[in-house]
Amino acid sequence: MKKELPGTVLWKDYLHITLLFVLCSVLLLTRKQAEERFMETFLEKEREEKTVIVIDAGHGGEDPGKVGTANTLEKEINLSIAQKAAQLLSENGFFVVMTRTEDKGLYSASSQNKKRDDLAERVRIITETAPALTVSIHQNSYPTAACKGAQMFYYKGSVEGERLARTLQSVFPEILKDNNRREAKANSEYYLLRKAPCPIVIIECGFLSTPEEEALLVTEEYQQKVAQAICTGIARYLEQSPEGRIENNGDKNCTN
Repeated sequence: MKKELPGTVLWKDYLHITLLFVLCSVLLLTRKQAEERFMETFLEKEREEKTVIVIDAGHGGEDPGKVGTANTLEKEINLSIAQKAAQLLSENGFFVVMTRTEDKGLYSASSQNKKRDDLAERVRIITETAPALTVSIHQNSYPTAACKGAQMFYYKGSVEGERLARTLQSVFPEILKDNNRREAKANSEYYLLRKAPCPIVIIECGFLSTPEEEALLVTEEYQQKVAQAICTGIARYLEQSPEGRIENNGDKNCTN
């Protein structure tokens, strides 16, 4: 009988090792898929039990939005306020979906019309999420430095959009204590307002063209107050809704 040399690995050993590797890979993949299914089920159940809100941070990526007098980029302030508002809403019992969570536009690298594709992707997210409402966070600008104060825009003819906008508009000066006398304004041109299939408001949080207001908007403290105003306005709007969708949520003043 032919003897194998010491240290020689037979082809059967290779087969056993390969089979063991394949088995381990299958087990790991199965476990990962099970964990993903569990998380999907968990999140779906959480969504069913809570009111869903979409927070849209305007611009991002190659699109900076407005540029302030001190070169402040709108896209950065939008995202920072959006993240703070999302956290407050979550702490107060809402299920929050953000259209973007980092400095990226919502378009592919090969896009021939990034602005169009970015807006279309935001609408797709809103449509598939089917939220109770959406707020899109932006910053304003004007040729002169005299303008200041937050202003809400809603789709012309939308009863609920107008009610949401007016509720938010009334809350901002209450929390920011800035004596802002601006009023919510109807608009029939903005793409998001026209296409979103739910009550939606575009929030222009302040004017980057006004140095004093720009200086406030870049601070963490002021951004937190703006986020609190957004959360409080949403809570009050829903509390007053005939469906009573606020019943499983928390503090209507979002004081956390």
